[in-house]
Amino acid sequence: MALAKLGVVVLDCPDPRALAGFYAEVLGGTPTVETDGEDEWVDLKVPDGTPLAFQASPGYVPPKWPSPDGSQQFHLDLVVDDLDAAEKGVLALGAKPLDAEDRERTFRVYADPAGHPFCLCAC
Repeated sequence: MALAKLGVVVLDCPDPRALAGFYAEVLGGTPTVETDGEDEWVDLKVPDGTPLAFQASPGYVPPKWPSPDGSQQFHLDLVVDDLDAAEKGVLALGAKPLDAEDRERTFRVYADPAGHPFCLCAC
């Protein structure tokens, strides 16, 4: 018996609306903005998936990948039908390739516009 269930994956970032918009284009869904004073939070309910949320983080520093002395802390694996088509799409939305030159692998590594690593994985 589980003690809990996953409610949402939250990503810290400098601009929650912009990053939520990036993932809405990649995964689908519509971002919902909540503002509490100076704090901003954006929810993204992903069709058939775990929801994502984005919160403003003053002084945000993106993880380094790869980095022997620093951790990426976590990353998202996004399953796609066509790696080449998905790559073209995420690059057009502002993703940056981190380790996508090996075309024989079943995955490619990118950074979202805020610098969080994610992988496109062939299903």
